[in-house]
Amino acid sequence: MTLPLAPNDAVFVVFRNGAPTKSLTLPVATEKKLTSVEGDWKVAFQPSRGAPANATFDKLTSYTENSTAGIKYFSGTASYTRTITAPAGWFASKGQLWLDLGEVKNLAEVVVNGKPLGVVWKKPFRVDVTNALKPGANSLEIKVINLWVNRLVGDAQPDATNKITYTSMPFYQADSTLLPAGLLGPVQVLSVK
Repeated sequence: MTLPLAPNDAVFVVFRNGAPTKSLTLPVATEKKLTSVEGDWKVAFQPSRGAPANATFDKLTSYTENSTAGIKYFSGTASYTRTITAPAGWFASKGQLWLDLGEVKNLAEVVVNGKPLGVVWKKPFRVDVTNALKPGANSLEIKVINLWVNRLVGDAQPDATNKITYTSMPFYQADSTLLPAGLLGPVQVLSVK
């Protein structure tokens, strides 16, 4: 039995009664990029974590590249939102539609048109959006949660007056390396058949 798995995949394989045939070969799925979701993203940051309530990112980059200290050192949940337009042609075939988030640091929950589609925590960061997308305008929300390392580093900065976190052991110093954080992309819509 051949069972392709991505890194860190886990599955249960259950063998029931005898199979009608000794083998079954399924066709290899093919995927086609329909669009890249580029342009402005509205980002709402979790309150009381040092970041501004809202920001607009003209492109997807790590928080650590932002000049605003509250965003640069942010750790917590940030909600990325925008509207995407789905042409009717995307729905003409009998394939599935998938949203590929590209690179995510560190996990994300995807909501399309108010419908929660699950949490992704490892590569590939993808969700099936076949039953959530509709022709025309679609609301897209990606809630990204990152590690708290960057906030610890931010709180260790000499000019930090309002510390957000506390730890009994200062594992991270002001000059510790920041970890990439947030939705890094590229975000794409794929057709899979």
